[in-house]
Amino acid sequence: MKLKLTAVPQPVNSGVPFNDSSTGWMSNGNCRNYPPATFFPSDGVGVDRARAICAGCPVQARCLDYALDERIEHGVWGGCSERERRRILKRRALAG
Repeated sequence: MKLKLTAVPQPVNSGVPFNDSSTGWMSNGNCRNYPPATFFPSDGVGVDRARAICAGCPVQARCLDYALDERIEHGVWGGCSERERRRILKRRALAG
């Protein structure tokens, strides 16, 4: 008896590994090309540098939402510093 082998469809390689976890979107961020320390700066110049990397990032809004939902206190997430995220949360609390 001869077995007939059929080709198994292969996913299109987009250059980014498939990840369906709740944080899988992170693999699409501009930040993946930089050391993590870049997004945990100790001065305003570092914050501006991190914001520039975040500008135009395909997952910027998702990143900011994640940081707000998880109440992440440190670093630049979604183009916003710790202080900016605290202000956003405060405005949401007052509005809601």
